[in-house]
Amino acid sequence: MLLDKIQKENDIKKISQQQLPQLAQEIREFLLENVSKTGGHLASNLGAVELTLALHYVFHLPEDKIIWDVGHQSYTHKILTGRKEGFQKLRKFGGMSGFPKRSESSCDAYDTGHSSTSISAGVGYVCAGSIRGDDSHVISIIGDGALTGGMAYEALNNASQLKKNFIIVLNDNKMSISENVGGISRYLNNLRTTDTYTELKTEVKKKLNKVPGIGPAMVETIHKTKDSLKQLVIPGMFFEDMGIKYLGPVNGHDCNRMIQIFQEAKKTEGAVLVHVQTVKGKGYEPAMRHPARFHGTSAFELESGVPLKNSGKANYTDVFSTVMRKLGDREPNLVAVTAAMPDGTGLKRFRNLFPERFFDVGIAEEHAVTCAAGMALGGLIPVVAIYSSFLQRAVDQIIEDVCLQNLHVIFAVDRAGIVGSDGETHQGCFDLSYLSMIPNMTVMAPKNKWELSDMLKFAVHCEGPVAIRYPRGEAYDGLEEYREPMVYGKSEMLFEGSEIALLAVGSMVETGVQVYEKMKEEGMHPSLVNARFVKPLDTRMLDRLAKNHRLLVTMEENVKTGGFGSAVLAYMSEKHPQVQVKIISLPDQFIIHGSPELLKKTVGIDKDSIYTTIKEAYKE
Repeated sequence: MLLDKIQKENDIKKISQQQLPQLAQEIREFLLENVSKTGGHLASNLGAVELTLALHYVFHLPEDKIIWDVGHQSYTHKILTGRKEGFQKLRKFGGMSGFPKRSESSCDAYDTGHSSTSISAGVGYVCAGSIRGDDSHVISIIGDGALTGGMAYEALNNASQLKKNFIIVLNDNKMSISENVGGISRYLNNLRTTDTYTELKTEVKKKLNKVPGIGPAMVETIHKTKDSLKQLVIPGMFFEDMGIKYLGPVNGHDCNRMIQIFQEAKKTEGAVLVHVQTVKGKGYEPAMRHPARFHGTSAFELESGVPLKNSGKANYTDVFSTVMRKLGDREPNLVAVTAAMPDGTGLKRFRNLFPERFFDVGIAEEHAVTCAAGMALGGLIPVVAIYSSFLQRAVDQIIEDVCLQNLHVIFAVDRAGIVGSDGETHQGCFDLSYLSMIPNMTVMAPKNKWELSDMLKFAVHCEGPVAIRYPRGEAYDGLEEYREPMVYGKSEMLFEGSEIALLAVGSMVETGVQVYEKMKEEGMHPSLVNARFVKPLDTRMLDRLAKNHRLLVTMEENVKTGGFGSAVLAYMSEKHPQVQVKIISLPDQFIIHGSPELLKKTVGIDKDSIYTTIKEAYKE
C-alpha cells in the first residue's frame, strides 16, 4: 500500500503524482474504517483529502506553515505527518485530538477549533516572517462557511496590504455544518461558474506569446492591466478589488491541477486566494447525502452509516426543539436566531414551520446577538440559540447591545459544561461566569427535561435578558414529580435535612441526587437544593439553610472563578461566616478531550469524588 510509505512529514514527495489518486483512495478507506469505530468529523475530512495531498506535495513541513480554519478537516494532514497510528484512540482520553495541536506535532502550526480564524493567524505568521527574514510559505485554509464570519473579512482587509507571499485557500464545498446562507454564499455560487475568465486568460496568453518580438511585452502589459480585463469578464471581483490575487475556481479533487495552481500561487507577491471546489463527504455515499449528519458523528455501521448506539432517549437539544415549536404556535412575536447551526441547536423544526420567523445569520455570533437586540427593540422576542463555547465570541455584544439596554433577548446556551471528545475549544466551562458578571442578565439552568421546558416558557414572559444553559447529551428524566412552579430568583428544595446542604446547578442536580443517596446510606441526612437561578442568587434560601447547616456544598459544571459557588461563598462570608462553603467546580485549566464520564472523574466532579470531598470538608 502507498499509505505504508507515509511515516513522517514530506514522505509524500517520494510518491509520484500519477499515484496520488490511489493514495487518496487509500486514505479515504483508512478514514472510514477508523472513524466508523471511534466517531469524529467525517464529511469534512473526506472532502479535503486531495486538497491536503496537493498542499503537502508542494510545500515543505514544518518550515512552511499550514493553518487550518476550525481544524476538523485536518485528519489527512495528521496522516501525512506520521500520526496514522493515533487514529486508534482518536478523540479518546489520552489519545490524539481531532483538531490540530502544536503539542502533537511541529507540523501543526496553530491550535484551533473555532471558525474564521485562519486568515488572521496566517497574517500574523507572514508579518513575523517578514521581520525575521524567513522565506518560508504560509498557507491558511478557510471554508466557504467560515467565510461568513466577520473576523475573516477583517483579516482579508489586512492581508491585502501584505508584500510577502501569503496563500489563502478557500475550500468551497457549499457547506459549513449545514448549508450556507447569505450574500457570500450567492457570490461564491456565481464564482463557481466563471471558468470563462480563466480560460480566456490562458488562451490570450498562449496566442500573444507566439507573436514574434512584441508578444511577451504585450502579455506583460495585459498582466499589469488585468484588473480592467477581469472586471469586463467577471463583474464585481471582490477579492481582486481588495488587492488579493484570485486563482480559480479549481477542482479540489484533481491533485495534478491543484499542484499546478499552488506552484503558481507560491510565486505571487502579496496575498493570493486559491478558490478550490470540493464535495463534503466525497467517496462515501451516506456522508454525501447527509453531510450535516456526518459532520461530527458517533461510531456507525460502515455499510449503512447508521449510528451504533442510540438509546432512544431525548437529549436536551431535542427538548428545546419541541418546546420552541410549541411556543412558536402560541407566541406570534417569537423568533429564532442561530449562527449556522439550525440542526445542531434543534431549530430545524421551527425553521420548517415558521420560516419567516427563523434567522440563520451564518458563522457570525457577534452579529447574531446584536441583530437580536434590534429585533427586541422592534417588538419581537428573539431566542438566540448558540453553543456555550461559541457564544463566548459575542460577550461584548451581550454586554453592550443587549444587557446595557436591558432588552428582552433569550439566550439558549446549548452544550454547556463538559462536552467530551472535541476537547478544549468546545468545552462549555465559562458561560456561568461570563453571563453572571453582566448587570440585568438573568441566568438559569434546568435540572431535567421538564424544567428546561418550564424555563423556556418562563423566559418568554420574563423581562430583560435571560440565559438558559443546558448540557449536551441525554436529558435527565429523574425527579419528574418535583416540578415546583417557576418563581423569579427562587430555588427549589428537593430534599430537606440538616448539617450539610448540597446546592446543585443544572446538570449537577442528577449528580447531586446520587451523592445525596450515597450520604443517606452512610447515615447522613443532607439537604439537596436545585439552584435553578445562578443569577439572581436566592439569598432567602441561603439564609434558611444557615439556620441548621454547618456546611454548604455548591456543585456546578463551570470554572470556579465568577461561578455559582463563588457567589454563594461571597454572600455567606458576609452574612453567615459561621457556615463553611465548599465549592465543587471545574478546575482553572482547559479540559482536554475524552468521554464526559471519564473527564468528570478526572477533574473531580463525579459522584464518588464529590462524596470524598464532602467527607473531608465535614471532618475539618
